[in-house]
Formats: sequence, C-alpha cells, structure tokens
Amino acid sequence: MLTDSDIKERLRQRLSGSQPSLPGEATFAGLPLDYSPAVRALIPTDPVRAAVLVPVVDRPEGLTVLMTERASGLRQHGGQISFPGGRIEPGDAGPREAALRETFEEIGLHARAVDVLGFLSDSLIGTGYCITPVVGLVRLDAPLVCDPLEVASVFEIPLARILDPTQHHVRTRPLAGHQIDFHEFEFDGHRVWGATAGLLIKLYRLLIEV
Repeated sequence: MLTDSDIKERLRQRLSGSQPSLPGEATFAGLPLDYSPAVRALIPTDPVRAAVLVPVVDRPEGLTVLMTERASGLRQHGGQISFPGGRIEPGDAGPREAALRETFEEIGLHARAVDVLGFLSDSLIGTGYCITPVVGLVRLDAPLVCDPLEVASVFEIPLARILDPTQHHVRTRPLAGHQIDFHEFEFDGHRVWGATAGLLIKLYRLLIEV
C-alpha cells in the first residue's frame, strides 16, 4: 500500500518535466478519442482552451483532492462537480497561470499555497472545451472564500478513495443524442462524472500503474 510520502514522491517523479498535451494526446472526458463512434461525434473541432487545477491537499490526517460544486445558475455545467479553473485568457502566460488565476478567483486559494507539479493529458468535452489539468500539491493555511456566482461549495475526497478501484464506476448517460459510457465516483452525496471523473481516473493511473 502506498503511503502519503510514497504518493507525493511518485507525483513529483512522474509529473517532473511534463508539459501540456500535444495535438492528438487528448482524451474525451477520460475516454480514448476512438472509444466509440458516439464519442468521435462529440469531439469539438475547434475547442476553446481552458485549464483546471487538480489540487491534492496535504493534510496531517491524509492526502485529499479538493473539488468544487459549481453554482446552479451558471449557463454551462451548473450544479456539477468540477475542479477550479476556466478558459485561458489572452493575458495568461499559459495553462499553469490560467489555472492558478481562476482558482484564486473562484475559491480564494492563492498561488503561493500551490506547489505545481506538472500536467495530466488534456481532456476534450462536448461543450467545446479542451481542458489542460494542472496538478498541484496544496497547503490550506486559511479558510477558502468561494465566489458565490461561480462556486456553491467546496469539499475534499480522501485520495485513498480515489485509489480504491472498487470506488470506480462506469455509467451510461445520454449526451447530445448519444449514449456515452462515463466514469463516475460517488462521495458523501456528491456524484462526480464526465470530464472531472475522467481526470480522477488519470490521476489514479498515474499513481498506480507501474
């Protein structure tokens, strides 16, 4: 069994030198682009670039992954569980800076509290975005302050739950007239699915696969 020290060292080693994905390396919500004809039909042809922070929180009682519940009034993905982040703006130097900026704006987590370790492969989603996941080891020295227009709440999932394959599920959901198999997690009444669950699966594979 991996200890927290093992996990942090493995994250550092396996993400060291990683870069945002090259064209063709992305997945669709964690699924290979050739997973099914339905997935191929949903892949955006000219996606909007975005970035999210995958915050691994270093707590004395164990590592966790910080998630956000999006505000219900948002036009896209309202009420869904996600990672903090958003589109890459012209003033951002790249995905890293965009993810940190958006995270501070959404939940008040300052960049100085995030040790950025590297990047997971990009994830395409059916609403037209290509998301670059930025993995960071986080210390929470102060309470988080959510922007109520964007984030309804924050919560943490113990990383041990994500590393337990019995917690991984695949559910079929309708999307844009297609039936798509999505990864899904459930935790304390929260249902994590789609692109966000796909990123958790990527994190799992990064840590578990030899």
